[in-house]
Amino acid sequence: MKTTLLIMAAGLGSRYGGNKQVDGIGPHGEILMQYSIYDAIKAGFNKIVFVIKPEHKELIEGFCKGIKDADIEFTYQDFSSIPDIYTVPSDRVKPFGTVHAVLCARDAVKEPFAIINADDYYGSDAFRVMYDELQRLGAEDGTMVAYRLKNTVSRNGAVTRGVCSVSDGKLTDVKETYSITVDDDGVIKDADAGILDGETLVSMNMWGFVPSVFEKADESFREFLANIADGDIKAEYALPTMVDKFIKTSRMSVSVLSTDSVWFGVTYKEDKPFVAGELRKMHESGKYPEKLF
Repeated sequence: MKTTLLIMAAGLGSRYGGNKQVDGIGPHGEILMQYSIYDAIKAGFNKIVFVIKPEHKELIEGFCKGIKDADIEFTYQDFSSIPDIYTVPSDRVKPFGTVHAVLCARDAVKEPFAIINADDYYGSDAFRVMYDELQRLGAEDGTMVAYRLKNTVSRNGAVTRGVCSVSDGKLTDVKETYSITVDDDGVIKDADAGILDGETLVSMNMWGFVPSVFEKADESFREFLANIADGDIKAEYALPTMVDKFIKTSRMSVSVLSTDSVWFGVTYKEDKPFVAGELRKMHESGKYPEKLF
């Protein structure tokens, strides 16, 4: 069965200060999404779909030249795909969020698929467990890989995480939480929720679905657009928010997968040295070859 990895790589990276999705961080100039592609193909994925800005296609094609074991397709997240029920304000710059990103790939994905961010490192085991679960999903099912909150915060500023509640291996609640910080004593807080338990499971946007999700997502995205307040040029519709809505209305059952993988990412430029060091260690230990592709 074809199994697709959908990589969301069209974000602006405003907190990072540039296009972090295409910043060479590995010891040989690798970008983070190359590690995800390498691990995904090793796990069994055989198709890669990118959601990008049009101006990045040539650059990402260069990074993909050595990939021989998966088909590659490009899709674009821009305002041309916004339904005509909504008029995009002339001064809007930001994309409309991760639900819109996924919908931009609708015509390219006809098989079970996993979704990831381009600027996160998820680890090889995460792709293994995701691939196995995708082979079992039914039409009304979804899945996700969860990580411990304490392993996903940044000491360089606030981060956004989908804070999860789980019962009997199923997701019962996920709340997109936007201002999570950690202090020098390791205390994790949110501006609204207060102190958070570091063991709490969170979504890092590693979701798994089958193509039937696109119809539900399109309907939900249109509802989101219809309710954007006049003058709001930054409203976004996030995948955790959509999934939570589907769970609460019994439109989807979402399994939560455990993994031994460690997550890390680059929300801020100051995160880069740590990530670069961890990647270098993994190459030196033999986990990754000198050349990924």
